[in-house]
Amino acid sequence: MNILGIDFEEWFHPELIQNVLTTEKKSFRVVNGLDKILEFLENHDTYATFFMVGEILKEFPEILDKIIDNGHEIAFHTMYHSRLDSDGFREKFAKELEEFAKLTNYKSKGFRAPTFSLNEKSSWAIDLLEEQNYLYDSSIVPAKSYMYGNPNALKTPYKISSSSLGSNNLEAKITEFPLMVTKFLGKTIPAGGGFYLRTLPLSVTKKALRDYEKQKNPGVFYIHSWELTPEFMPKIKLSTKNNFITYHNLEKTIVRMDELLSNFSFTSFERYIQEKVIK
Repeated sequence: MNILGIDFEEWFHPELIQNVLTTEKKSFRVVNGLDKILEFLENHDTYATFFMVGEILKEFPEILDKIIDNGHEIAFHTMYHSRLDSDGFREKFAKELEEFAKLTNYKSKGFRAPTFSLNEKSSWAIDLLEEQNYLYDSSIVPAKSYMYGNPNALKTPYKISSSSLGSNNLEAKITEFPLMVTKFLGKTIPAGGGFYLRTLPLSVTKKALRDYEKQKNPGVFYIHSWELTPEFMPKIKLSTKNNFITYHNLEKTIVRMDELLSNFSFTSFERYIQEKVIK
């Protein structure tokens, strides 16, 4: 069984877009695609964890019950899609955790750092998550990429601590679910969704999932809400490289996800953990 997380963000949340926004009005659009995403998951009899940017829930509180009533899980993705390693963010993060807990009636037990920004500079986040009784994190990518990555981290679930981000600490309380990686052209690369799903040959992603299944480990996969609903994603002028990262094959995302969900089993973090505990 693999694990699916949907990073539920607005069109203006991705870091590469945030960096260039000036006068554009940040109106909410992607949230209008929630019903489409829920129907897509229902058609595949698949449950997912929605890593929610808190300001969306603050603006549209009714979507919390809609997501949970459909059998999915709510988890935290910061209030405004801020990098954890931003200067002075530790104090803001503590307040955001409390705010999100109230917004969700303390239902959130999982976290993912925007742009996978959990690193040595932001390791303090694990301590704050422990204080709020979080059960798991999924912010580690055990491969190096353009914007993030911890290539020395374990590739299978492990107990993470602020002093040991990449290796197992048996005394730690929080379980880390690192994103799926694979070998491609001799290098270890991310393969757990997003840009990599849109860019890599689909055969590479499928092989990665099969390899994880053979090892009896979950392939931890992510996809953004705006990738599943490109009709709500405006085209912002970016550099050539960043434009490619953000928009390449965006219209093909849901077709590729349809192929994966038709051939592999996925569930939410919450359901995966419960199943393992029961067993």
